[in-house]
This record gives sequence, structure tokens and C-alpha cells, in this order.
Amino acid sequence: MQIREAKQNDIPQILEVLKASLGETSSKKTEEIWRYKHIENPFGESLVLVAVEAGIIIGVRAFMRWKWQKGDEIFSTFRAVDTATHPDYQGKGIFKKLTLKALEIGKERGDHFVFNTPNAQSKPGYLKMGWEEVEKLKITIRPLNFFGANQGYRFQNKEEVESCVKLLAQQNKQNSQKKTLFTPKNIEYLNWRYFINPIQKYSIIANEDFFIAGYSKDRGRIKEFRIVEAMYDDIGEKNIKKAILELSDQSGAHFLSISPNADISFKIGVTRNFGPVLTFKAINYTEDNLPNIKLWNYSLGDMELF
Repeated sequence: MQIREAKQNDIPQILEVLKASLGETSSKKTEEIWRYKHIENPFGESLVLVAVEAGIIIGVRAFMRWKWQKGDEIFSTFRAVDTATHPDYQGKGIFKKLTLKALEIGKERGDHFVFNTPNAQSKPGYLKMGWEEVEKLKITIRPLNFFGANQGYRFQNKEEVESCVKLLAQQNKQNSQKKTLFTPKNIEYLNWRYFINPIQKYSIIANEDFFIAGYSKDRGRIKEFRIVEAMYDDIGEKNIKKAILELSDQSGAHFLSISPNADISFKIGVTRNFGPVLTFKAINYTEDNLPNIKLWNYSLGDMELF
């Protein structure tokens, strides 16, 4: 068996392995989505490794590139995302071999760490390979008007997002002063992450003073409206809460969820560790402080799978 970095002409075979192993119930597996996630990412192309036997790809492991910043220092990191082994070859340690090889390459190239939110089935495997458990993500939950009109609206054009240039610069500056880890954001990132995302359609309000992105998520008989991004300047602080509640109410959802790091307080609601478990693996990172969830200044959009 050979392990090597994937090439773009491997994509059709990679998708076949993903479909054979995982099906398409959780997410669609198309070349458009693969390219969006792993090639068009403004943080850079993913590190993708494949296991090959007799000229056929039998396993794949993708580390999506991401950026975190603390103060003025920017860290080159990965999100551990798409992984699969063809059913005919499972039980041979291919996942572990691909993952350890990816870590080896990341170390050689100066990347700093890997983070992800694994499910209960995959988390033990990551922990055995040296991942550390940080904590469940903190999420603020606030009830909504159960009878909200299901109108919905999105401003899906680049003119709105272009107005956020100064807002993003101010947000990045303020976050850098907190000395916590945050994802530095620019217009290219917002366009890629929220406006042209082929996996999830977002309801978006964008202007000079604040930026909001969210979407409805069905949970059986209950509907959640998840605010994945909420940024504001001094002027926008007065209006963003009202805009969030209006956008959420119009979704017809029963409650909204948002990261407490957005610093938007509601009169009613509760903040708890409702989210998935955050884990990380150091590559070229030596500070022993990442297990502290208070160090991670994240939006839900930074952490959610997509």
C-alpha cells in the first residue's frame, strides 16, 4: 500500500471512496463541494492524503487549512474533516496511517496544530493518536416567538459584504488585543464561507456597522436558528441585537443559538457547554494552554462542520 498526497485528478476516485464508506445521507459528495472546501478555501488548499493499492484509491484523509491568530501571531492550522476507508479495506489501520502521515508532513512544513469536533465514535481514535480534549463548546440559547412569520430573507450579493471592510479591520484589531485565539476574517473569507457556500444557505445581513449570518436547523419538532457569525462596531452594537431577533423570529424557529464570544447579551437565555467537544493536536505548537476553552475566541461558524 502506498500513501501519497492527492492530486486534483484523484477527486473522482476520492468521491467514490467517500460515497462507498459514508453514503450521502449526511452531506452531498460532489466535485463542486470538494473543490469548494479543499481547493478554493482562501486559507489555502487542504492537505489531502490517499492510500493506494494496485493503482486504486482505498482511503482518504483531508486536513482543511485554517488560520487562528493570537495577538499579532498567526498560526497555520488544520481542521480534521473528510476521511474514509473503502468498506473492503476497513480494519487495517488505514485511517491511523493516513492521519499520522499528515501530521508528519504538517510538522515538516511548519504548520502549528490541528483542531476538530469529532463525534463520539471517532473521538477515541483521535485521543489514542495524541489529540487532547479541550471542552464542550459554549453556546448561548435564547427562546424565540413560536409564532414568528416564516418570511426569511438574505442579501446574497457582494455589494453588501464589500461594505464590511472597515468593520472587519476593527474586529480583527479588537480580537488581537484580547490575546485569545480568533480566526482573522476579511471580505474574501466572508464571500467564501457564507455567500457562495454550496453546502449551506445562510440568511445574511451585511452593512457598514454589523454582519450577521445564520440558518435554520430542524431538530425534530423543534427548530433552531443558529447565528454562526455576528460582528459589530460601536454604532452597530445598538442595532445588532434587534436585527438578530428579527432575523431569527422570521425564520419561524423556536430558539436561537449563538456563541457567547459574540458579546451579545439577552434578557432571557442561558449559556452552557451545549456544543460538541473541541479537540486539538499540537504539531509545531509548544505552549501548554490550548486545553483552556477560554483561550478560544470562536464564532459557531469557525467551529461547525461544513
